[in-house]
Amino acid sequence: MAEIPFETTLHVRDTCLCLATQRAARALARRFDDAFRPLSLTNGQFSLLMALNRPKPPSIAPLAEFLAMDRTTLTAALKPLERRGLISVAVDPDDRRGRLLRLTAKGRGLLARALPIWKEHHALLEQQTGPIVPLHSGLAMLARIAS
Repeated sequence: MAEIPFETTLHVRDTCLCLATQRAARALARRFDDAFRPLSLTNGQFSLLMALNRPKPPSIAPLAEFLAMDRTTLTAALKPLERRGLISVAVDPDDRRGRLLRLTAKGRGLLARALPIWKEHHALLEQQTGPIVPLHSGLAMLARIAS
């Protein structure tokens, strides 16, 4: 079996975009999970609720695509929100096989309480790193081309 030199490990550590993105995502997830903990909300649940904050309720497939999740994972992530009464799932009147997802009044209320927390922590990140817009744009581009 071929041995991979440790220098190669260091090269991957220092240059791998995927590894760097995963590490940053985990660190950011922990930071926002801690921030949202008083609301019994995770960063992923915040993102889901925010993605449902729209005039017309989406079905699962477009929401999964928007969040870059597979439908099975999204469905599993929605269940705790539905059990808490934060979202409702209804049959799509235009396609009885589909389901439409919408925030409930309770979900909108929790999202309204979570948003100032997000704003505060996002502003702190920008103070620590400088403007995040170029990074955000670059990550959005990577998400488009990698999918």
